[in-house]
Amino acid sequence: MSVRLGILALLAEQDMYGAQLRAEFEARTGGTWPLNIGQVYTTLTRLERDGLVSQSDGPDGEGRISYSLTDAGRAEVDGWWLTPVDRSNTPRDELVIKLALSVTAVGVDVTRVVQAQRTATLRHLRDLTTLKRSAATESATDLAWLLVLDNLIFSAEAEVRWLDHVESTLARYSALPRRAAVAEVPDRVADRRAGTQVSR
Repeated sequence: MSVRLGILALLAEQDMYGAQLRAEFEARTGGTWPLNIGQVYTTLTRLERDGLVSQSDGPDGEGRISYSLTDAGRAEVDGWWLTPVDRSNTPRDELVIKLALSVTAVGVDVTRVVQAQRTATLRHLRDLTTLKRSAATESATDLAWLLVLDNLIFSAEAEVRWLDHVESTLARYSALPRRAAVAEVPDRVADRRAGTQVSR
């Protein structure tokens, strides 16, 4: 999620100043995506430039300046809620890149790479499950935080399943040479890009 849209969504509820926006954003996402206060104010400056937010008349008693949505900003948020997130532009994932490179690199034990990552991901999954268990037993359950935790848990579980798949695929293709012929790569990449947009 872009910080820009997160800030607009918060301002749709009430006017807020920068530090308040950062605190609200982090509280509602369980601190999963911490924001730098400079990033918040830079974003506010751009939103103001684009006519989506405006400043209050002046600073409050503590010198803080609040921001509010303009009509254009409210329309932007209203449209965002009902617009599906675009998944066609595949984000870079360091683990995917690492494994894609390792299977063609000479001298890399790809199975060990997979096993090391699986161990780390399972540890992360255990920690997330513990967090969820403690969050669910609190008297005032924070639904937003539970949803974020569920997403992280599902993502970790999916990563473990994918690593299992990678390991079984490695076993099936173990007889193939480790390095692809350079002349073949551009054609395959072009074919794949024709079907799926990949970010650079």
